[in-house]
Parts: sequence; C-alpha cells; structure tokens
Amino acid sequence: MFAKQNYKFLCGIVIAVCLGASLPIIADLNITEAFLINIEQKYNKFARKRVESWQELIEVSQDLTDDEKLNVVNNFFNSNVMFIDDQALWGKEDYWATPMEFLSIGAGDCEDYSIAKYFTLKAIGVAEEKLRLTYVKAINIGQAHMVLTYFKDKRSIPVVLDNLDTDIKPANLRKDLVPVYSFNGGGLWLAKARGSGKRVGDASRLSLWEDLESRMNNPDN
Repeated sequence: MFAKQNYKFLCGIVIAVCLGASLPIIADLNITEAFLINIEQKYNKFARKRVESWQELIEVSQDLTDDEKLNVVNNFFNSNVMFIDDQALWGKEDYWATPMEFLSIGAGDCEDYSIAKYFTLKAIGVAEEKLRLTYVKAINIGQAHMVLTYFKDKRSIPVVLDNLDTDIKPANLRKDLVPVYSFNGGGLWLAKARGSGKRVGDASRLSLWEDLESRMNNPDN
C-alpha cells in the first residue's frame, strides 16, 4: 500500500510524472554462480531457488505469445512470494523493492508484485507501451492498491494482473477496483477501464521510482 498522502495528491493529478528512460532490468539479471552463492548466504537456499527459477522463466519464455507470457509471469510471482506490507517488512510506510529484492526476501506488497511483473514481462519481450503500473482503489479492502495492466492496443480494455484476485481478467470485470492513474516508462495517464486513458504530462519524477532505479543500477549497494 502506498502512502496516504501520495494517494490524495495523485488522485488530484496536479503534477504529471515522467519516469524517463526505462530501468535496465539487466542489472538485476547479472546472475552468476557467485551471485547465487551470495544470495543463499545472505538469505537462504529458498531465496536462491526463487532467483534461479526467475532466471529460467526469463530464458524459456521469450518465444511465447503475449497471453502466455502474462499467465506465466502472473502465476510465477503470485505463487512464489507472500504478501507482507512495507511497515512490517521494511520498517517504513512505503518502499518499492527491486525484483531481486522481492524474490530474495520472498515477500512484498502490491507495488512489489506489480513492479516485478512489469520488468519481467519487459525482459521477455512484451512491449513497454502495452504495460502500465496502475493505482486503483480496492473497494473490498478499502484501500489504495497497485496492479499491472496490459493493453492489447490503445483502445482495448486492459487485463489486470493482481495479487488479490490471481486470475487475469479484463478490467471491466473487476468491479472491486476503481482506477485512478497509471504509469510506465513513458509518463502518466488518468486511468479508465476502456482505452489507455488521458495522458496528463511528464513534468517530474517520482522519488520512489528514482530510488528504485538507483538500486536496480547498483544491486550490490
């Protein structure tokens, strides 16, 4: 769950967000035997296995269709990582983990699921313009929530990859979610169930995204 003050601010959409160039997930994929040994020593053998399985998924999924890629990636993260909120896990209200942090610890919140799915799908060849990290209001749990959405084209109803409802469904069938805004490497959009939404600019960066970028570029820090 992201910070309440951020949610109130962004619901107003008074400042657009530019994410700049795509984050290079390849920094997280510098997976050597020495790296795996370090993961196992720092965490445990299960962390190493999750990272190895992720690496294998990326290697074998390149030639799948987009629909197949969505299902494989959604199932992988929903099955291999447990939900824990940021306060319990990191001791802070809001923290966006890199895919490697997420898998190594084996836990995270909705942003971490969505971010990991986003970068993994990009790594296996899904076009970035089809993917959006989307903030919604989750009615059933009464709080802000993040999901990953996939647009087959700009005017299509996106499908939702979620850790609450693990079945991939068209957004118009997710009556429990009220879209607020969405973003990717290209900018920020007002969200809606049909079509890609209204672009509202690209004026500044999200500080949480900048912090994520720094850690993805410097995974040993």
